[in-house]
Amino acid sequence: MEGSIQEEFEWFLKSSDEAKKWFKGILDSIYDGVLIADAESVVRYINPEYTRITGVKRDTIIGRPLTDVRPGAILPQVIKSGVPMGGVYRCVGEVEYVVDMAPIFINEKVAGGVSIVKDITEVRRLHKEITRFEKRTSRLKKLIEQAYKAKYTFDDLVGDSQSIKDIIQFAKKIALGETDILITGESGTGKEIFAQAIHNSSKRSLRPFVALNCASLTPTLVESELFGYEEGAFTGAKKGGKTGLFEVADGGTILLDEIGELSLEIQAKLLRVLQERAIRKVGESTEITINVRVIAATNRNLKRMVEEGRFRADLFYRLNVLNVCLPPLREREKDAIPLAEHFLALYSRRIGREYSFAKDSFYPLINYNWPGNIRELRNTVEFAANMCEDSIISREHLPPAFLLEGNGGEHRSLAELVQEAEKKIIVNALKIEGNTLAGKKKVAEQLGISLATLYNKLK
Repeated sequence: MEGSIQEEFEWFLKSSDEAKKWFKGILDSIYDGVLIADAESVVRYINPEYTRITGVKRDTIIGRPLTDVRPGAILPQVIKSGVPMGGVYRCVGEVEYVVDMAPIFINEKVAGGVSIVKDITEVRRLHKEITRFEKRTSRLKKLIEQAYKAKYTFDDLVGDSQSIKDIIQFAKKIALGETDILITGESGTGKEIFAQAIHNSSKRSLRPFVALNCASLTPTLVESELFGYEEGAFTGAKKGGKTGLFEVADGGTILLDEIGELSLEIQAKLLRVLQERAIRKVGESTEITINVRVIAATNRNLKRMVEEGRFRADLFYRLNVLNVCLPPLREREKDAIPLAEHFLALYSRRIGREYSFAKDSFYPLINYNWPGNIRELRNTVEFAANMCEDSIISREHLPPAFLLEGNGGEHRSLAELVQEAEKKIIVNALKIEGNTLAGKKKVAEQLGISLATLYNKLK
C-alpha cells in the first residue's frame, strides 16, 4: 500500500521535506475541515478543523477505510466515479455541516479524493440569534411607534370661521406630500395639534411622530437630543451612547417646536440634515441616512430674525416652502363659543359630570381679546367649571380678567369692577382653603394682605 501511495501521490512525495512541512502547515491552518483519502478510499490526512467540526480524531481514522469510520460517506463514490459533488448536507448527532467533494487527478488518473467540510452549526446558531434580534428590533420599533404616536387629527380641530376652514383645507392638501413644513402663529394657537393632524393624514401616519421643544434645552443638549451621541463622546455620556430623535423618527415625522430658539451653530447642522437627509452623532465620524419629514413651528417672526442676523436665511427659505400660518383667536370670529363648548365637553367626560354654559357667559367670551389664544380659552373653561357649583357656568364664574375687560353689557365704574373682582377672588380662595380661621390665614397670606384687611373686605 505504501508503494501504491508513493506512486499515486508522486507530486507530494517527490517534494522536499521543507515543502512537505509548508504544505501540511497550510492544510492545518485552513478554517474549513479537510480530509484526503487515497484511491482505495483509505484516509491519509485530516486537519485539526475537521476534528473540531466532526469530532473524529486522527488516530481513529488515519490509515483506515473511510466507510469503516464514517458510515454513509460519499467521498468513496466520488473517487470511484471521478465526478465532484458539492453542497452535500450531513448531520451527525447535533453537528450539521456541508461537504464539497472532488476527485484528485494525477496524470489523468484518479489518485484519491478530498472533502472540504464547512460547519453550519455555528451558522445556524448565528442565524437564530439574528432572527431573535430582528424580532426584538421589530418589537422595539412597534413600541417606539406606540410611544411616539400623534394623538390629534383634523377632526379634532374646531372652528366655524372661514379663516380656520381655509387653513385646515390647505393643511390637508400639503399633508399628502413629503415637503418639509413651517407652522407659524402666536403662542397657544394650536401649532402642535396641526402638526399632529398633518402627520396623521400623511403616508407616514403609521410611523413615529416625535416632538421636541427647542426652547427647553441648551444648545449642547439640543444637539445630543436631535442627533444622539456615541459612548464616551463627552464627560457624562451614557454607556452605550444615545439614539437621537431624528433616528427615532426615521420613517415618520419630527416636530421642531420653537425653532427660532436654536443657536446659529445648530441651525447650520439642521440645514445640512434637511439637505442631505443624514445625521452624524456627537463623537461619531460616519453619517446615518434617515427618512424623516420635518415640521418646524415658531411664534417668532423668522423673517425679521433673518434681517437681524439671528436666524440663517438659507434655513428660513429651506423651511418656508410650505407655511401654515395660524390666525390668533381674536381674529377667528365665531370660534370662541364652539371652542369653549368643545373644551367643556372634554372636561365633562374627564371628570364624569355634565356642565353647560349660561347665555350670560357668552358675551365676555366673545369680546375678550384672548392674548393666550386657544390655550388660554381651554384654561378659562376649566377654571369656570371648578368655580360653579350647579354645573351651569355663568359670567360670574369666569376669571377676574373677564370682569375687567368685558362686563356683559352692563355699565359700571372701574371701582365697582375692581370691587367685584376682589370679591370673586376672595370668595373663590375661601372655597378652596375653607372658611375656617386657618383657611382665612392662608388666603390672606396668598393675597399678600393682613388678616385684618381680609376681614374688612369680607364685611
